[in-house]
Amino acid sequence: MEASSIPSLTPLISAADQWHEVLLLLPVLVGLEVVLSADNAIALAAIARGLNSPEEQKRALNLGLIFALVFRIGLILAARWVLGFRPLMAAGAAYLLWLCANHFLKGEENHGEAPSASGAAVTGNGEAAAQEKAKAQRSLLLTAGTIALTDLAFSLDSVAAAVAVSDRLGLVISGGVIGVIALRLTSGLFIRLLQVYELLESAGYLAVGLVGLQLLLRVIWPSLELPEWGLLAVVGLLFVWGFSRKVAKPEEVNP
Repeated sequence: MEASSIPSLTPLISAADQWHEVLLLLPVLVGLEVVLSADNAIALAAIARGLNSPEEQKRALNLGLIFALVFRIGLILAARWVLGFRPLMAAGAAYLLWLCANHFLKGEENHGEAPSASGAAVTGNGEAAAQEKAKAQRSLLLTAGTIALTDLAFSLDSVAAAVAVSDRLGLVISGGVIGVIALRLTSGLFIRLLQVYELLESAGYLAVGLVGLQLLLRVIWPSLELPEWGLLAVVGLLFVWGFSRKVAKPEEVNP
């Protein structure tokens, strides 16, 4: 979800006929982007968390969001075509719903089980270490690609709505750039929070499924207008639930 796609901001954006007025709106847009990108950010953080080390997670986020920025700008430039191309919206909805379902079907048993590359280098020979490094590189690229595709699917509806709200291409692209920067900042924060709150990752994937359902409804019933406040309220409740339980410490499990 993007700030520039909210109907209540339409009068403000439409009134910004001069660039100095647009600059006055930027702090509002920045603040809203940070708040409204929370559902996207926690989903991207959960995807990046699948990598073993914090360094790999940061690299995957950086690379994935660079790709995401390119995709967003391309999507904005092609938004008029996207508005009328329902199969693309359906594909985005299917991808988000698959991502959500896949998380809950496979469970979380694989978290933290993969051996580290450094261990392979110590206990194995040079060939084994090289294979482990290549595997880690492929995993990094796959994770970055998943991050970029997830952001693209999240952006389909909101970018189309933003272009419908304002015909100032520069302003819409600026909003997209701000959104990606906000995602990078908040995703890094959520990676740390995912280690503290036990239900937060599941809440993020439920938010992914919610956005997928919203896209699917837009495809099936284009005339259906869903209230933005309703979606925000449901996402807010998901986050309240996600922050409701902390991960038990070892001494709390085995006193």
